[in-house]
Amino acid sequence: MGNLTQNMEQYSPEDKWVWKTLFERQHKNLEDKVCPEYKNALQLMSPVINGDWIPNISKINNWFKGTTQWKIEIVPGLIPVEDFFELLAQKKFCSSTWLRKPEQLDYLEEPDMFHDIFGHVPLLANPVFSKFMQEFGKVGCSVIEDKNKVLKLQRLYWFTIEFGMINPKKPTIYGAGIISSFGETNRCILPEFKKIDFDINKVLNKSFHTDEVQDDYICIDSFDSLFNSLYEIDKIL
Repeated sequence: MGNLTQNMEQYSPEDKWVWKTLFERQHKNLEDKVCPEYKNALQLMSPVINGDWIPNISKINNWFKGTTQWKIEIVPGLIPVEDFFELLAQKKFCSSTWLRKPEQLDYLEEPDMFHDIFGHVPLLANPVFSKFMQEFGKVGCSVIEDKNKVLKLQRLYWFTIEFGMINPKKPTIYGAGIISSFGETNRCILPEFKKIDFDINKVLNKSFHTDEVQDDYICIDSFDSLFNSLYEIDKIL
């Protein structure tokens, strides 16, 4: 890590079609399903994240210099959890630079650039969510030697940052795993899938499976509540 760069010339016409198709389809699909905080953040970042061209990570990093000071760190794929925590603590978020194939528009096993950039990055421009992500990384660094505690933090990440929903009265999406998935976006809002009120103790002990769709979704009151839950973690871990 640290030496990887993005070669904008590597992207083929097919890559550009995939990005534009994914962006435009999901941007429209999310309109009445995603939280206002994400919509506002994506609008703010529209000069550097939009459907017209594949995002240039250098330009995104320059954009963040004037806001929450995050930096996108290019990685080849999934990285060890200790490296992930350390990067978050430094306000660095990991992203790959490759894109799925046209036949993978609806399902992908390993996160690609669309998941990382479209799904995760906009909310890093939200001040409260930004603080949560960095502090989450710091907590992870502090317990990295304890596998059980790390597992609990991975559960928190899964049920909030990846598959979280917000506003129990009218649940909307903020988790990147949903935001970047056309099918999951349409599935999670259906009434037959339970929306469970956020309880940090229960979330830290709730198991998940990465190869299965969600049966229920954890729903927070606000990003302030999510951030404040980190103060309770020391008592629970």
